[in-house]
Amino acid sequence: MPTELSLAAHLEGLREALLALVRYADRAGLDAPVPTCPGWVVRDLVAHTGQAHRSTAAALRGEGPVEAGDVDGDPMEWLRDGAIELVEAITRAPQGFLARRACHLTTLRAVDALSAALGRRPEPGETWVGPDLAVDGIDEMLTGLATGPTSRLRTAEEAVLLVAADDVLDWWLVRVGPRPAVARRGSGPRPEVPVADWVLAGSAVWLYLALWDRAARPMSPDRWPGPPHAGWSSA
Repeated sequence: MPTELSLAAHLEGLREALLALVRYADRAGLDAPVPTCPGWVVRDLVAHTGQAHRSTAAALRGEGPVEAGDVDGDPMEWLRDGAIELVEAITRAPQGFLARRACHLTTLRAVDALSAALGRRPEPGETWVGPDLAVDGIDEMLTGLATGPTSRLRTAEEAVLLVAADDVLDWWLVRVGPRPAVARRGSGPRPEVPVADWVLAGSAVWLYLALWDRAARPMSPDRWPGPPHAGWSSA
């Protein structure tokens, strides 16, 4: 799943996401519920994200897993320290390994913090995410997580799902069935799909949020082969 964004772009996306996460977490307060993560409050979100950053950094350094522990001192400073540790590990890794995944997972956690500040799932225009980052995140999902051996994107009968952004030229053709899905990315005129199959269309940012289960407007069953908010990952 090659990316068209540079390492610098992913690191900048990670930086922007961290700033947004801290900003919206501060605004919401540590005890505020997180609508996009039922059962969590912001304190859980911060602890999870900081722990994930530290664990990823340790893995990139070839170290063993980092055990979860209590947050030391100010939670936001602790979160920043973990992000700095992660960026340093990514920049030292061959070809910026895991930069893309870290960028998007942190962006999604920042969207979670935004949902806590708003008290609801955000609309695309309420986020800081631009089309380029959104397209990269859609591709990360459709050509990576959604087509992996453990993906829940399965249907009893073989079918085709077309995911098409209406504000950029990118589209993805995803063949689904009982086995792991196969995705192909294209650009330009949309391919035709049989009437019985599915088309998921919208702005790049909405598609990004929807495919990662953060959108205010869910993917409805008549346009989608699975239940609303089924989610394809544990992000």
